[in-house]
Amino acid sequence: MKSGYRPGGGGRDNASIKILVTSLSAVVAETTTFPVDLIKTRLQLHGESRSSSQPTNAFRVALGIVREQGPLGLYKGLSPAIIRHMFYTPARIVGYENLRSLISGDSGSLSLPSKAVVGGVSGIMAQVIASPADLVKVRMQSDGRLVSQGLQPRYSGPFDALNKIIQSEGFLGLWKGVLPNIQRAFLVNMGELACYDHAKQFVIRNKIADDNVYAHTLASIMSGLCATTLSCPADVVKTRMMNQAANMEGKFLYSSSYDCLVKTVKIEGIRALWKGFFPTWARLGPWQFVFWVSHEKLRKIAGLSSF
Repeated sequence: MKSGYRPGGGGRDNASIKILVTSLSAVVAETTTFPVDLIKTRLQLHGESRSSSQPTNAFRVALGIVREQGPLGLYKGLSPAIIRHMFYTPARIVGYENLRSLISGDSGSLSLPSKAVVGGVSGIMAQVIASPADLVKVRMQSDGRLVSQGLQPRYSGPFDALNKIIQSEGFLGLWKGVLPNIQRAFLVNMGELACYDHAKQFVIRNKIADDNVYAHTLASIMSGLCATTLSCPADVVKTRMMNQAANMEGKFLYSSSYDCLVKTVKIEGIRALWKGFFPTWARLGPWQFVFWVSHEKLRKIAGLSSF
């Protein structure tokens, strides 16, 4: 590469330090942006039942949560979200770097399509590992709707949720919604990792900025928009599939992710697949900014190469 910039060396850096740095960065980013993720989840679940047919928006959802549960209600489900990212983010980030290094060899560079495939595969592997924590997070976030209806929440905490899910749905129930989950993971990581990697190299190669906070910010903004556009429909399906529970007759609202997709479009229209788009983008943008800036800075402090 003419500019002398090349991405991180993958396996040449200490893997354990990489995992620690990535986990710390993910925890900071997740804690900072979690309230927006909660609002996004509520918006995506809106419209599933007749009782929630009234129009709503992000501001009304946030105001309702604060009125009913107080400011801390905006952090309902934070603990399983953090647990999830302790597994999910290191797996996808370190996995992406290792696959990129393996495929590119000494050149240190891949084409955008190749990066997209590597990002998608890394996302699938990471999401399968983290799917149980993701399920618990979605269930706990959606519990707030029961509270707003004067009902008792299903779970008192993440471990209670984990235990009850296993008891009622079996151990494999922890992977409910895993198919739409990995579909979303493929799309979001295809957009996020590939776009960040490529955008950062573009900014540095064309001397728009050095490998610094400005370059990381520009790359994170572009990757956030790309990832949101690609992943939002799969995210809506994933959220609804993971949240559903059997009714009194033991039947589920959706029989599969495809069934969920068809029913959502048929009942609510094609635009329903992008429900929560702006909250998702509003979260992904800051999340990626906080994550990538802190991640790159911590890598530098730890003596690791740039991503």
